[in-house]
Amino acid sequence: MARAKKTARKSTRRAAPRTRRASNDDAIALLKGDHREVEGLFEQFESARSQSRQEELARKICQALRVHTQVEHEIFYPAFLEATGDEDIHHEAEVEHQGAEKLIGEIEASGPEDDYFRAKVTVLAEMIKHHVNEEEKRDGMFGKARQSDMDLAALGEQLAARKSELMSQSGSKPQSRRSRQDAGMHLGR
Repeated sequence: MARAKKTARKSTRRAAPRTRRASNDDAIALLKGDHREVEGLFEQFESARSQSRQEELARKICQALRVHTQVEHEIFYPAFLEATGDEDIHHEAEVEHQGAEKLIGEIEASGPEDDYFRAKVTVLAEMIKHHVNEEEKRDGMFGKARQSDMDLAALGEQLAARKSELMSQSGSKPQSRRSRQDAGMHLGR
């Protein structure tokens, strides 16, 4: 009988973290997960030696950032602005996204043969690091979102669904300049 009580207590203790883990799927946890993923890709890019590996990683970085910025822009940022009314943080985040999108476009239109390719990816990494720090700091967007009445669980579901949709469309993403040139050569251009 004593063993049964211990087992019951253990299973009760185990059940509590599951409830906490459910919040790991909220909007902020999902967005932070994207941040960590992209940070890892930037680190891999920095240590990559071959041009083909650099190009592959740059493509992955650009795709991940395009999807991330789009779901933030479409879903999270409007909900944040509505819930908090904090136009300063909202507008700064949108402007940072616009700057990143411009550089992403330049990276996608070039390749390792471009003398500035590696520099562009490095600058993008620095821009993203700054943006992530702004969002994740205690009084940043994520902190203020947690303090608001935003339904972060419902937003997390919306973000995950939209992200999945965008990732499934990734085959229609713009090719790098090099890939477009190769495709043109195969078409006899």
